[in-house]
Amino acid sequence: MDHVSTPITPDTARHVLWTFGRDGGFRPGSFTQKLIELIAMADQANTVRLGASFPEVTKAVALAKYSEDGIDQLQQIAVGEVAA
Repeated sequence: MDHVSTPITPDTARHVLWTFGRDGGFRPGSFTQKLIELIAMADQANTVRLGASFPEVTKAVALAKYSEDGIDQLQQIAVGEVAA
């Protein structure tokens, strides 16, 4: 699946928001929590590898980490206002 065109679901948005300590999130299960933490700390090569298996989560983490309005976008996705 193409990482760029992979939509982010409200659940994934809420999980990433929780992991980053932002409003609108809720705690994921332990596997998903560790996966988000792993993607957030991975170097570029390993992020690409993880993205091949978990494109949606990788895209959401990238929004949170690198996009100026990424947290706002995730908060909107979390409440169903926009689709990414």
